[in-house]
Amino acid sequence: MEMTNVVEGFAPFREWQTWYRVTGDLNSGPTPLVVAHGGPGCTHDYVLALAQLADRGRPVVHYDQLGGGRSTHMPEKGGDFWTVDLFLEELENLLVHLGINDRYFLLGQSWGGMLGAEHGIRRPAGLKALVISNSPASMALWASEAKVLRAELDPDVEAALDRHEAAGTTADPEYLAAQQVYYDLHVCRVVPNPPEVVATFEMMNEDPTVYNVMNGPNEFFCIGTLRDWSVVDDVHKITAPTLLASGRFDEATPATVQPFFDNIADVRWEIFENSSHMPFIEEPERYLDVVEGFLAKYDQ
Repeated sequence: MEMTNVVEGFAPFREWQTWYRVTGDLNSGPTPLVVAHGGPGCTHDYVLALAQLADRGRPVVHYDQLGGGRSTHMPEKGGDFWTVDLFLEELENLLVHLGINDRYFLLGQSWGGMLGAEHGIRRPAGLKALVISNSPASMALWASEAKVLRAELDPDVEAALDRHEAAGTTADPEYLAAQQVYYDLHVCRVVPNPPEVVATFEMMNEDPTVYNVMNGPNEFFCIGTLRDWSVVDDVHKITAPTLLASGRFDEATPATVQPFFDNIADVRWEIFENSSHMPFIEEPERYLDVVEGFLAKYDQ
């Protein structure tokens, strides 16, 4: 079988650099898919399974958002710097740099889907279809649903979470052990996590600036600058055909996704019954089939 071409490079963005990886040929065949990873502050590694779509002929673009992975890090920057608008501008800059801003698909996972929704709301002419994967329409919904999921945990686990959050000791080993219980249920149910997920978490832990500033110390204690974020009132502006993807055990519960389904005109929703927050790892073949089946309708 012919090896799929992989090219890595950097897109200059203001005085910084956005690292990217292109799997396949951007200049031939189907519309390219751009993948926006989660976090904020994660890396592309854990969503690399989507590069397998290039085996079916579709070029796939991954990138590390500013402040994470192989892109420029700025641990000295604070909440006034790390904004949704910064990451939207970075995405638009990358599309232009790669010469695909006139025709592309965008798949955003978790925070990447929040970013994707914001991008879609702006109605860029080149966006031909959008996939919002495992993403909430508002952080208020995300936080309230996290409380529901926490209440279903073993009482001792929930008590440990509550106790350390109140005390500000979220780095305590007891807290981290309780946090892992939640992650194994609602973030990735493939345990132990596969190497690409471990790689993302390790890199984020080396420089958690963006995640800590915008989100908070973990997935369910959201005290960062995004805590009041919402697109509920704006998603009706999205005109691109949209696929919603979520897992049955996802921390992005159906209630967090519902506003997208209710308010985007051209929308469909796929729930992966054996997955939580990472169906591309938990049900990879089905996930790739669903995503490609959706995108293929909008190639021409």
